[in-house]
Amino acid sequence: MATGNIPDSPSAPYPETLKPRIDLATMFRLGLFQMGLGIMSLLTLGVINRVMIEELRVPALIAAGAIAMHQFVSPTRIWFGQMSDSKPLWGHHRSGYVWIGAALFTAISFIAVQIVWQLGSSLEATGWSPTTYLWAGVLALAFGIYGLALSASSTPFAALLVDVSDEDNRPKLVSIVWSMLMVGIIVGAIVSSGLLKQITLDTPIEQLQASVNRLFLIVPAIVLVLTGIATVGVEKKYSRFGTRSNKGDRDDQIGLGEALRVLTASRQTGIFFTFLLVMSISLFMQDAVMEPYGGEVFGMPIAETTQLNAFFGMGTLIGIASTGFLVVPRLGKQNTTKLGCICAAVCLGLIIMAGFTEKPEMLMGSLLLYGLASGIITTGAISLMLDLTAAETAGTFIGAWGLAQAIARGLSTLAGGAVLDVGRLLFGVPVLSYGLVFATQAVGMILAVVLLRRVNIHEFRENAKDAIAAVMAGELD
Repeated sequence: MATGNIPDSPSAPYPETLKPRIDLATMFRLGLFQMGLGIMSLLTLGVINRVMIEELRVPALIAAGAIAMHQFVSPTRIWFGQMSDSKPLWGHHRSGYVWIGAALFTAISFIAVQIVWQLGSSLEATGWSPTTYLWAGVLALAFGIYGLALSASSTPFAALLVDVSDEDNRPKLVSIVWSMLMVGIIVGAIVSSGLLKQITLDTPIEQLQASVNRLFLIVPAIVLVLTGIATVGVEKKYSRFGTRSNKGDRDDQIGLGEALRVLTASRQTGIFFTFLLVMSISLFMQDAVMEPYGGEVFGMPIAETTQLNAFFGMGTLIGIASTGFLVVPRLGKQNTTKLGCICAAVCLGLIIMAGFTEKPEMLMGSLLLYGLASGIITTGAISLMLDLTAAETAGTFIGAWGLAQAIARGLSTLAGGAVLDVGRLLFGVPVLSYGLVFATQAVGMILAVVLLRRVNIHEFRENAKDAIAAVMAGELD
């Protein structure tokens, strides 16, 4: 395509009608931001959770509850999305928010770790005194602010993906960017393991503190650099924001209350939403407890438990990459999702069995298989969701589902910690206590299959469109 009239400098403004199409290299470049988010998730749900629950002996419910705060504030993404629509920063509708948010969440991650040390010191010195509870509250607040910064960055970034792409190349862009999120989790596991390899189970707390502090200085700095590489100049060169449909139609205008009304607007939308909720909670309950499981039951040092995320991430990547080509065409979307849920339940049984053998290799293999099942579920469920609505309401439904799923992730983290503490009260044996978490997940997966069997695509297509339209009309009134 001839582009002789387009300025060569990426910093020069492009007329809206002459914006070039985004190329493959830029798609992967944008994926670097999502890769950074994957790395950051490894720090919060791969290192901090392990340190609090295993090394500092903070009750799992309190540790998971504090961490989950960054997921519970996700409804603020609506506000940040609207802000990026209407109030550009430094001449950018999206990039300015991405940069500010990234600078904040990388800085706050280090501050959160310092609060963790204060919480641990207070717990050791005075037990659960008012001071200790205060530090726990401050940590929850820090994670809440961390979540706000993530929302301020990630939502405008998602909107940027829409702005710079067209309908025909958007699926490829989304696929690349999402895959690089999983790559980030794997890379984060490898980097974190390397930086923490000198830490053993009997390492003094001072040495542990120094090593973790170093990790939380180096890795967030890398993520901040990746954010800059991913986004600088992209919006100005490729964004078609000014010529797109009015911003009142954007998905990020959907509030939590409206999301829930849309997702329960008809019998079939309600059934499918309930399935997604049960499936999401069951799939991610182990997030806050897997690394402590590796340390307490298998005797793995912190460098090895961070690598557990790499096995899960590799399995998920393989599952996502292969399911759409090998499984869905043969079984169909609904049966593929059922297969993924059943496989996940079996893998959770293997994770429990691994605890009785105390062999880290079996745990790693089980997590690889669990990641594979997760990839099958993800591909099947998303494909099915895209089928289960008319084109006219797809954006509304997907936007509502995304917001509700974020809340489900927070609930799953909190539930994992709560069930672990219940297991400790009931059994007092670590392998049984953690096993209760994984067994609860397995039961949830079977329940999800039961719910999925009640989903009727034909009935959904007949009734959902009118029901959702009625909800949206009510909002306008």
